Amino acid sequence: MANYGTTQRIPSSSTPPSTADNYEPEPKAPQEKFYSDFRIYCPINIPSTSEAAGVRIMRNMCNFGLYYTLFVWIILFITLIPQRKVSLILFVTMTYVTTLYILLLRVFPNSVVLHRIIDKRVVLALLAIATAVQLILTEAGIHLAVTLASSVPVLLVHAVLWASYDAFEVEDASAKGELAPLAGHSENVDDNTDAA
Repeated sequence: MANYGTTQRIPSSSTPPSTADNYEPEPKAPQEKFYSDFRIYCPINIPSTSEAAGVRIMRNMCNFGLYYTLFVWIILFITLIPQRKVSLILFVTMTYVTTLYILLLRVFPNSVVLHRIIDKRVVLALLAIATAVQLILTEAGIHLAVTLASSVPVLLVHAVLWASYDAFEVEDASAKGELAPLAGHSENVDDNTDAA
């Protein structure tokens, strides 16, 4: 590689810089090395502003929407088992219809009708409304109301407090160069063009 006239300057002072400030004892065993690099990241924290809380709720609803729905579904299913057998059968039937619709979306990913003309959110909202109406008509509306009143606050607290793992950046990997772009690529291209 070309030097381009740069030289290294030798320091004129003979006193070495003090290393007392930056002294960290070297780990003696690999186990000590592991424990010295160990860090705990807590994914739960309180957002600083109400706007940050709103953004976090929307992001977590997108990321954990299926899990939140399953949480409410399981609670409602358990509350319907002892007393409301007909409501339970209709509830499971509507669950199968919803599952078939989602599978239909997966089977035909390029369908213009299923993905562009008919909005998935509208269909899922209509299925949820139809399920709620069926539960109310079969006298299980109180079960639905109690389930929603008890589970939705828990889900909202989780959605507000859960900070995603994207917020935690591990800087050790980028410092070691694992995530850095290829550094020598542009130098090699310049050297090859100079040689030609």
